[in-house]
Amino acid sequence: MSEAEDPEDEDQELFEHYNITADKGQEPLRVDKFLMDRIPNTSRTKINDAAADGYIHVNKVAVKANYKVKPLDEITVVLPYPQRELKLIPQDIPLEILYEDDTLIILNKPPDMVVHPGFGNYTGTMVNALVYHFDNLPESQGDQPHRPGLVHRLDKNTTGVMVVAKTERALTDLSLQFFERTIDRRYVAFAWGDIQEDGEIEGHLGRSLKNRKLMTVFPEADYGKHAHTRYKVLERLNYITVVECKLETGRTHQIRAHFKHIGHPLFNDPEYGGNKILKGTTFSKYRQFVVNNFDILPRQALHARKLEITHPITRERMSFEAPLPDDMQRVLERWRAYISTRNDA
Repeated sequence: MSEAEDPEDEDQELFEHYNITADKGQEPLRVDKFLMDRIPNTSRTKINDAAADGYIHVNKVAVKANYKVKPLDEITVVLPYPQRELKLIPQDIPLEILYEDDTLIILNKPPDMVVHPGFGNYTGTMVNALVYHFDNLPESQGDQPHRPGLVHRLDKNTTGVMVVAKTERALTDLSLQFFERTIDRRYVAFAWGDIQEDGEIEGHLGRSLKNRKLMTVFPEADYGKHAHTRYKVLERLNYITVVECKLETGRTHQIRAHFKHIGHPLFNDPEYGGNKILKGTTFSKYRQFVVNNFDILPRQALHARKLEITHPITRERMSFEAPLPDDMQRVLERWRAYISTRNDA
């Protein structure tokens, strides 16, 4: 609060916007950095301003931005205005349903679809479609409201299999399966470069200090969260490699950031540098070939092909697959054809 403001403002009502409890293994970390990694659509400046104004509390006591978060600290952000009321608007948007029963829904998500409403995307999302097609889906609790039935999500331009809970019991059970990492998720990706053999990538992922919309691998464990990706080479096409990725953790942009980190960005991934010609010849014919493929596949080449879960009621192990989408299949076939005749290029 500035000195010019009315002192009576100190008694104003405060509204809780975020409530986050630090993990048991939390390493000492400045609270501003801690919150940067957990609050969407914010900035370091906004967090520091909120701390300076006494709006960031740890264990119900206001703290400054340099406070070091400790294990099991309860961090709250309280502001002098309520959170924006987000009304979910039902919209008749087609959904591709792979499986449905009284407990859950398995969907094949198309490209160019945001999963849930948020800053800048209040309509046209998968959630808008879900609330139109299905009644009384259970609400996620905690600091991520307005996501009925959602147990996980995919990036806007990532395609593939998703599970949606139809009951509170299913939502709780499936969320626990994700938390305990008993769900098997397999992705297919096209990565730039000739990857020689199977491998794995580990490294803490946190929001980039230069561009918070991107995730970066940090060598030190005091920033970001542990992330682990295993990958298997499915097909080598000289300039790109088709890989299957198995997520051992489920962090934002995990596969995309991990492959950028090892020097193999995903094909046509604009955020992580894959929308440039990173491998291959300088011949104009080759350059045009790649540009044409970018036009066919105007997004990162990433598809959630398989999802294996335990049914929340029957306890049966169930596996669901979505075939490679048309844009990725077309580009794959074009690369195969190009490589088979590349000596004539």
